[in-house]
Amino acid sequence: MAGTFYPADPERLRRQVDSLLDGAEAVARPAGVIPESVVGGLVPHAGLVYSGAVAALTWKLVGELAPTTVVLAGTDHQASAAGVGVWTGGPWRTPFGEVPVDRDLAQRVVDLGPPFAPDDEAHLEEHSLEVQLPLLARACPGTMIVPLAVSPRLRTHADAGARLGRLLAELRGAGNRILLVASSDFAHYPPARVCEEVDDRLLVPLLELNGDALGDLETALRRAKMPGLVCGLCGIDPVRFTLAALSQMGATRGILLGKATSADAGGDPRRTVGYAAAVFV
Repeated sequence: MAGTFYPADPERLRRQVDSLLDGAEAVARPAGVIPESVVGGLVPHAGLVYSGAVAALTWKLVGELAPTTVVLAGTDHQASAAGVGVWTGGPWRTPFGEVPVDRDLAQRVVDLGPPFAPDDEAHLEEHSLEVQLPLLARACPGTMIVPLAVSPRLRTHADAGARLGRLLAELRGAGNRILLVASSDFAHYPPARVCEEVDDRLLVPLLELNGDALGDLETALRRAKMPGLVCGLCGIDPVRFTLAALSQMGATRGILLGKATSADAGGDPRRTVGYAAAVFV
């Protein structure tokens, strides 16, 4: 996606990413955000020019924690994976160089059994995780990743997420610095006013870690025929999956770091996409 979702030129990308992270540093954090208590996060995944300022809020905080590994749960826009497609191959290339993969942890995730399965192919045309890497690479250089493509065909969000969460909780208990981050954009294509309304409503169950209520509400909003609304969360599947995992990792609530719409970045206010950044403690 280099050259489309983010600049392919390393120096141009460095300037953009550093500006986004500097901007995030200048934003006051909500009360109650203690970095050491954070076990996971939420980031948007549009082009950096649109959602980068919001995504940087989460990645700036993650950088302060200097995790050894970040497990990334992303949208499978093409429905390529059968369940949860685990990348088990080599490092991911970026204009900044390679981002290493924690292949040992990836294998332990595969060993959880179905719906987890090795599936590098599901990631090849997907942008939802790749677009995180420039921010991740600058905020916490050297951190390894475990990319997960969560399919819309997954029907066991709570069970699969809980199994992953128990594994990660065990590893964190043994002293491993591991975080779990979900990638999703919010409302797609309504006018800005409707986009903000939809996002605010969805954030309530999301920050309560209530994946079932979030799923029910997202379905209801899609069926309500609100102007221009195609979906409330394009990453509803990785988010529901991640919320179940975070509960097993000890998280009890989410804290919103910031939100915006594509109109805030200069997009057409008549046709917008929503973005939000959060951490879970």
